Amino acid sequence: MSRLSLPASLQLRAQLNALIRSFFAERQVLEVETPILSAAGNTDPNIDSFTTQFSGHVDAGARARWLRTSPEFPLKRLLAAGIGDCYELGRVFRNGEAGGRHNPEFTMLEWYRLGWDHRQLMGETIALVEAALAMVGRRAEVVIESYRQWFLDELGIDPLHDSLAQLQAPLARFGIDPAGLQRDDWLDLLITHVLQPALPRDRICVIHDYPASQCALAKIRPGEPPLAERFELFLGPYELANGYHELNDAPEQRARFERDNAVRRERGLATVAIDERLLDVLDAMPDCAGVALGIERLLMCLADTDAIADVLAFPFSQA
Repeated sequence: MSRLSLPASLQLRAQLNALIRSFFAERQVLEVETPILSAAGNTDPNIDSFTTQFSGHVDAGARARWLRTSPEFPLKRLLAAGIGDCYELGRVFRNGEAGGRHNPEFTMLEWYRLGWDHRQLMGETIALVEAALAMVGRRAEVVIESYRQWFLDELGIDPLHDSLAQLQAPLARFGIDPAGLQRDDWLDLLITHVLQPALPRDRICVIHDYPASQCALAKIRPGEPPLAERFELFLGPYELANGYHELNDAPEQRARFERDNAVRRERGLATVAIDERLLDVLDAMPDCAGVALGIERLLMCLADTDAIADVLAFPFSQA
């Protein structure tokens, strides 16, 4: 792997941005901009937000503000207001995520399609990634598989039914401290430590229908067992995109936010203000599917590099 020069890196990013805008213009998906600072934050206990204080007039709104970790909540408010299919390409922020493959400030593409479910959106996400690869003269094999089948095929483990001891066995060599880890934590560790690193670099792998306990903001499909209508797209060993058949049930969403904050309290983390403006309109949001895609991750794949610094003008340590 060779490091891109700074001009080549910036040119590649500009070309990708232009491709994305052309891709959605052809499909009549509207580009929008939403606030970066919000009076509410992301309750996900696995994500740490940056916070700041507004020093202006008290009538302007809440002083405590969160830098967004994604544009999801305001985009859903726009959907509820009738904006239709839309996307945003912009900067997001996650505290503590700095290293060879992470930067606390990065670019996210997020878009929503009305009347679609997660399976339909999987196809469009694949098409966008294929278009980006074609831009640099590359192609990739596409594999689509359910979450359960992925574990069965690669590990011989049923992630929905096997015991915790069976989930832990392939991870024994990593010496992971089990304190406080729940079943979903072990499933995530199996992905990040075993399944994901084994994915071929020339493959687009789309995993769908996650355990209901990993629903996040997705609808849950009844069944035995019930499943979250969610997908993730990997290009080689990198997770690029996370998408849902979106939940539009305000009471259920409130319960999920409150559960997140309860987990935060158990872990000794600060609780996060729930987005009441989102909850006020969520029941009016039309049936839709949405997905978020990390631009730096895609650029790393296009540039064939494992270092996020290679696709940034200035990484966090030099900002």
